[in-house]
Amino acid sequence: MAIRMTAEDRREDVLDAALVAFAAAGYEGTSTEDIARAAGISQPYLFRLFGTKKELFKASVSRCFRRTLDAFQDAAEGLRGEEALHAIGTRYREEMLADRTYLRAQMQSYAACDDPEICQVVRDGYGDLVAYVERVSGLPPEEVAGFFAKGMLLNVLAAMNLGAGEEPWAERLLEGCGKEL
Repeated sequence: MAIRMTAEDRREDVLDAALVAFAAAGYEGTSTEDIARAAGISQPYLFRLFGTKKELFKASVSRCFRRTLDAFQDAAEGLRGEEALHAIGTRYREEMLADRTYLRAQMQSYAACDDPEICQVVRDGYGDLVAYVERVSGLPPEEVAGFFAKGMLLNVLAAMNLGAGEEPWAERLLEGCGKEL
């Protein structure tokens, strides 16, 4: 006997499928039909769950930022200052940058910021990350900015599949960050 899923469980499955699809093709290049098929549901049911493709994308982006914030909070639990930043950075490099789907989905969210509603979701999610890092580190703005600047540089290098030893210029940048991908 098949177990019937709740609407909330189905929403989570759809968000999983949407993350993969949006990561691969972006907001504009992804069809709700493909997401519905990947989630094993009908397209009308997808719309019943999320209303519109934009609402599904926004939910996917919010979930992506929430995953990052959860990882930050878990990594820094009980830590403060530079120690917290180091723990957050290590977790981000080991888990988030290693997940190509997650990384590409994150990049696609920035690319979709021409839409004001999507942009607001991205701003809110990124703002939550900044606020948490400020709070847990207690460091001045220039150090928090440097932390996020290095993180974005590492995102770009990871998106290009560049790690230690790949390209001399990338090696120099990684060395400047004091980290390896």
